[in-house]
Amino acid sequence: MITLRKSEERGHFSSDWLDSRHTFSFDTYHDPRHMGFRTLRVINEDRVQPGHGFPLHPHRDMEILTLILDGALEHQDSLGSREIIGAGEVQRITAGTGIRHSEANPSSQEPVHLLQIWIVPEKTGLEPGYEVKRFVGREKNRLWPIASRDGGDGAAKIHQEVVLFTATLEDEASIDHTFAAGRHGWLQVLAGTLLLNGLALQAGDGAKISEEERITLTASGEARLLLFDLN
Repeated sequence: MITLRKSEERGHFSSDWLDSRHTFSFDTYHDPRHMGFRTLRVINEDRVQPGHGFPLHPHRDMEILTLILDGALEHQDSLGSREIIGAGEVQRITAGTGIRHSEANPSSQEPVHLLQIWIVPEKTGLEPGYEVKRFVGREKNRLWPIASRDGGDGAAKIHQEVVLFTATLEDEASIDHTFAAGRHGWLQVLAGTLLLNGLALQAGDGAKISEEERITLTASGEARLLLFDLN
């Protein structure tokens, strides 16, 4: 079963410095039909204007992944981490027993375009942690893990039985993915247009995947995507 979540149906918040689209309920956007999927709790697509950002704020008991699609984001946290994360990098924060961090666009001219993803961890009370991995420059037309339980193949290590893949597909290229018994999927289109088992999705669209042993993704023009393999 595949259920589409169209881009224009997402929650939307806009201010003079932030444009944010919420796939699932978040902050002031609440929809009981869209509270998350399996252990996937948040997918926010944010565009932050130059010189603006989110001041110091707390998190706990959540795995937080931030993917920079364009631009750069400056991160500081209570663990002492401070760095600028660029396009093509993924940051993993294990909030665990508690962490405070800030996020800001350090540019004076260019906006930053990012996705922030929250995944419910396998248990509460984990030790807070942080890392950044780079995922650009990899071979096209195949799925690459960028976050997983074991952190293999250069992926960030998350504390949940989830594998997050990314792929860039050339025009008319196809890739397949097989789900193990009892596993589920979420597809998020980052750019371009593609078919998911024949269903058309555009940039910003998502899809819930259950009881599907195998899926085929085919691009129309170049397309970029994320695919979650979830327990």
